[in-house]
Amino acid sequence: MYPRLTDRQIRELPGPGSANQRRRSAMTKLASHPCPPGLLAFEGDKAVGWIAIAPRSELGRIEASRATPRIDNKDVWVIPCITVHKSARGRGVALALIQAAVEYAIEKGAPAIEAYPRAGAERIGDNNAYFGTEPLFHRAGFRVIQEPLKNRPRSWIPRVTMRFKVIQ
Repeated sequence: MYPRLTDRQIRELPGPGSANQRRRSAMTKLASHPCPPGLLAFEGDKAVGWIAIAPRSELGRIEASRATPRIDNKDVWVIPCITVHKSARGRGVALALIQAAVEYAIEKGAPAIEAYPRAGAERIGDNNAYFGTEPLFHRAGFRVIQEPLKNRPRSWIPRVTMRFKVIQ
């Protein structure tokens, strides 16, 4: 299991050096965990993409988020974010990362995988694309299980809950 860190603990990571160095050390420790919380896409020796994937119960911010409430009590894995470097966009890297994350979660025993992408197919700016788009996850085999929340604050981007159901 991953250790759950509160926002305060993240700010107060132990160890020497600057906050940035302590964060880097904590990420290195997470990456060397037997079940790392994400995957990288490489082009040659250059990392061009990242996708986070882990059990929902181990991601405290997702678990506590009002924007991504639980649908049921399944011990789903979640994809909270995905990013592809500008130089690699438009070539299928994001889709390949999602497919690899699904395979990874299934290998680790996930009964289902969820994502919370932006609802609809409207083109969006890079700053709002880190949690993915509904059409992207549709192409990867995910299906909408909850439409955007009603009565959400105006400042919230409409998001859907999508699930990839593992066939046993």
